[in-house]
Amino acid sequence: MSKLKMVSAAVLSLSLLLSGCGNSTKESQSSDGKKTASSEVKITLLNSKGEIQAQLEEAAKEFSKENPGTTLEVIPAAAGQSPFEKVTSMYASGNAPTIAMLDPGDVKKFADKALDLSKEKWVNDAVERSLDVVKTEGGKVLGFPFAVEGYGLIYNKAVLDKAVGGNFDPSSIKTRSDLAELMKKIQKTGVASNLQSPMDWSLAGHFLPIGYSVQSNKSEEVEAFLTNLKEGKEDLTKNEKLNGLLDTFDLLKENNINKKDPMSGTYEQGPELLGKGKVGIWFMGNWAWPQIKGFDTTNGNYGFLPVPISDNPDDYGNSQIPVGVTKYLIVDKEQNSPEQQASAKKFLEWLVYNEKGQDVLVNKANIIPAFKNITLEPQDPLAKSIKAYMNNNKTLQFMVTLPPDHWSQVGAFMQQYLDNKIDRKQLLKQIEGYWKSQQ
Repeated sequence: MSKLKMVSAAVLSLSLLLSGCGNSTKESQSSDGKKTASSEVKITLLNSKGEIQAQLEEAAKEFSKENPGTTLEVIPAAAGQSPFEKVTSMYASGNAPTIAMLDPGDVKKFADKALDLSKEKWVNDAVERSLDVVKTEGGKVLGFPFAVEGYGLIYNKAVLDKAVGGNFDPSSIKTRSDLAELMKKIQKTGVASNLQSPMDWSLAGHFLPIGYSVQSNKSEEVEAFLTNLKEGKEDLTKNEKLNGLLDTFDLLKENNINKKDPMSGTYEQGPELLGKGKVGIWFMGNWAWPQIKGFDTTNGNYGFLPVPISDNPDDYGNSQIPVGVTKYLIVDKEQNSPEQQASAKKFLEWLVYNEKGQDVLVNKANIIPAFKNITLEPQDPLAKSIKAYMNNNKTLQFMVTLPPDHWSQVGAFMQQYLDNKIDRKQLLKQIEGYWKSQQ
């Protein structure tokens, strides 16, 4: 046997052994007694959102049922391992998932491995700014926006109704002064106005980045602002919008239920205090609903208020909350066959346009979809509130691509400021120093 034939035979044998990892060919008996080949496509989805593993498995069953010959397996990412680490290891082992669920900042790290999705139907139905972080300069779309989340001042409506002596209208809070007046009214009922949690990921991953988002309603101008920070061209002590945000932070920390010991708070404290009506307002995101629900005394009456940055109701940021895509799906083009890629794209389209796909996404997984054509309303009150802001185009950019150490480094500065260990000027100079170190 020639070397070429020997190699070919070895490759064929290996491909048969590994047939379960991709397209498999099964033999069946036809009516005339001859063996015929029927192609079966197997695709995989790496799930990095562990709380919806069961729902994604249900989606896989429904999709496979509606698409005979295609099998979708949902692989859970290990707890404690980042999606980036998991996908990197899978590529290294030659077993890349057909579809990988990644954090926004990781998508472009796989730019040479991700299939261009710019020609897909759903691109035109994606909500505003949802594709910004996954678009290349050449116009490629590297990711499918899977999950939308948002944050702001979560309010307990029962507490606020009592405070205002009627039906509280969230649109009535348009300025910092409006918020301050509301907090006074809450306190007059004997309830603490708010809780300001001290976690670094909340302070520097969510609160402070509002000061970046409000610099402009255009993503490229926000990016230019951050570039200027890196180059030392911004004097934050003179930045009106960021200082306006910190003025509101001062208001929140002054009225914080934990004012005497602001670093004593925990994440777990928030859902209990808000759910039981011990505070009227808590700065957090919709991911807190499962915990709030466990203490709910209002029959699900909660919503979001923006974090106002000034006393001008027309200022950008006073009527908007940060909303953004926190998970993207990419399709592998390197280790999966064209047939697998086609099936993966079909699954993404199924999630957006198929009734059963939409049902699993919205009703079963409680995901806020990033597509305008999906009219199903989320079930939980915080998701409903976010959807209302989205429908009214009242959203800020969710800063999902900040440097990985922003939470810990800048979060430590914010904690010092919350605890009155440093003043405003010191805080801003430390933030400037952090960004200069990112060059």
